Order: sequence, then structure tokens, then C-alpha cells
Amino acid sequence: MRHSLTAFGILLVVSLGNPAHASDPALGEKLHQENCVSCHGTEVYTRDNRMIGSMSSLVTQVNRCNVNLGTGWFDDEVEAVAAYLSENYYKF
Repeated sequence: MRHSLTAFGILLVVSLGNPAHASDPALGEKLHQENCVSCHGTEVYTRDNRMIGSMSSLVTQVNRCNVNLGTGWFDDEVEAVAAYLSENYYKF
């Protein structure tokens, strides 16, 4: 019993402790370059009348683009792109 609990604990830590995707701006930059810049440049993030006012609305917008373009990103990839955009443009 003790060994199975230890194995379960290790598996839990490994599965929950993977920070490589969760809000990873480097991954977000890669995904952004591969998928977003073909539709628009960075001016959409820096224009005076930009519509995004919070991190949650940024995640919503990135997910909207994900669905519309059919990129098939998972939630952690959407969050990574939002983290990249926030870090480089929005500063949330």
C-alpha cells in the first residue's frame, strides 16, 4: 500500500507540476508567430482604441481566434499566447 501511495504522489506531482505550458510566454510567442501574424501585425495590440482591457478578456479573445482559425489549441496554449501578448503588449 505504501508503494502505491508513493507512486500516486509522484504521478500527481509530475502531472500538476509541468510549468512548460501553463502561461508560458515563450510557447505563446512561437504559437503567435506560427498562427497570428499571417492575419494581422502587432498594430492591433498597440492601437489607441484597442478593445482588450483585462487578462480575462485577452484570454477570451485569443480563444475566439483559436476557434475561428481552427488552430486546435488546448487551454494551456491559449493561455500561453495570452501570457506572451500580456508580457509584450498589454502589461496585465
